Order: sequence, then structure tokens, then C-alpha cells
Amino acid sequence: MVEFPALEGVSHRYLDLPGLRAHVAEAGDGDPVLLLHGFPQHWWEWRKVVPALAGRRRVVCPDLRGAGWTDAPPRGYGYESLRDDLLALLDTLNLDRVDVVAHDWSALVVFRMCFEDPDRFRRFVSIGVPPPFIDFDRRMLVAIRHAWYQLALITPGLGPWLLRHGGLPQYLLTNFSSPGAFTPADIEIYLERLRDPARAKAGSMLYRKLISPESRRILITGAYKKAHLKTPTRVLLGTKDPVVRPDLVHGYENHADDLEVVPVPGASHFVPEERPQEVATRVLEFFDAP
Repeated sequence: MVEFPALEGVSHRYLDLPGLRAHVAEAGDGDPVLLLHGFPQHWWEWRKVVPALAGRRRVVCPDLRGAGWTDAPPRGYGYESLRDDLLALLDTLNLDRVDVVAHDWSALVVFRMCFEDPDRFRRFVSIGVPPPFIDFDRRMLVAIRHAWYQLALITPGLGPWLLRHGGLPQYLLTNFSSPGAFTPADIEIYLERLRDPARAKAGSMLYRKLISPESRRILITGAYKKAHLKTPTRVLLGTKDPVVRPDLVHGYENHADDLEVVPVPGASHFVPEERPQEVATRVLEFFDAP
């Protein structure tokens, strides 16, 4: 029998999606809110946020392809497959339209889905990822040096090895967060899953097939410069995020109907685990507003 990290009030089940057996953690009742994790995490990322949301909402926290307790097939880590996974998840759960919170790479997927199929998401909170149509700022060249690890992760052989042996994911969790965000037990919960060679390879493939191509589309080719975001959206960015600080984000105002960038003082990149109460408060205020 599979044992999951214990969190009071949370139930677990598996869903058979097309080509993927997906694990989902759920809590609470009410209007649904979908919480999508980043890297190198899984559903446990939301452990400090779920209790505050579950008193008023049905909270759905899936492990995305290759992460946590969901299958880690050898392929399917590009945008189209990840989009199809999310659409199949919503359809299987009979959720026509939901509020969504996405952190890190999953926000890249949701932003693009909002352009292509805006009817599936009522409102959207992106955490740690700016809108994809921001203006270039020279200071980004200085900040981007902190993303050196991405070159290692996309390298075949090297990327999976670095993830499987734990040093790189532990570096990310501890160096891109404020003190106290993670206990040693929390870090081990993430590292344990990545020791599976299939999951380590999945993490590398995610950077190679999604994160690196989307970054090029945003920063180099300007693929979203003519895009317009109709989904009401809030972007939470930690003021101490070494790569994406809120003061670097501008030029988005004319590209969206309802978009606001919200600084989170003192937080770095792993905002849901650094400032969970602020995340929960911001999410509920935004989603419950008329």
C-alpha cells in the first residue's frame, strides 16, 4: 500500500487519464480550486496552504506528469502533452471551469492555456512566474546568471544524474527560499521521489521539452508580444527571488484585461512554502471577489 506524507483532512486517489495514471490529493468542499506544483516538488508543496483554503473551497492538488506519485513515462513533457494532461484531469473530475493557482513551471503551462482555451479557468494566480509578454529589462541579464543550473538539467545523462543524487534539488530548495521554509523532513520528501531514475529523467525532460523552449519563446522570439490575456490574473513574486523580482516586471499593462503583479516582501522563489498564509489570503480574496 502506498504511503503518502500525512496531512490532516487530505484524501488521496488515482485517476486513469489517457496514457497516464495520476495521483491527486484533495481536501475541503465548495467551489473547486486547482493547485499546481512546481519543480522539484509535488503536491506536498501546498501542505501549508491547503488547510486555509479547504475551509471554504474544494482543493485539488494533482501530482503532474513525472512528479510525486503520478506515472513518470519516458516522454510527454512538452507543452501539448502537459496541457492535455490538465484538460483530461479536469474532464475526469467533471470540472468545466475552475480557479487555478500555479507555481513555477506549471504557470508556464497555464498562461499558454489561458490564451488558447480561456473558458477552462475562471481566475488564475501565478506564483514565481511573470506574464509572458513583459518588456526586456537589462537587469534580467544579471539575474539570469542564477539560472545556470538549467543548462545542466537539460543535458542528457547529466541532468537525471544530478537530480537522482539529490545535490542539485537540495541546492534549489535551500538557496532559492527564505530561512525556515523547509524542514529536513520536507526536503527528504522531495528528494526521495527523485531517486527513482524514471522521475529523475522526467525532471530533466521537463526542462528540455517545456521550460527551455518556453523561455526562448518568451525572452528571445517574443512569441507572446501580441497576445492578450482575458483571464483575470494575479502574479505573486517574491521580492528576494534571485531570478524574477517584481521590480523587473513591466510592460504588461496593455496585454491583459485584469492583471496585477503583487510583490511578496521577503520571499524568494518558493513562495507557497515561505509565505503560505499570505498566499492563502491573496488567493481567497481574489477568487472570492465579485
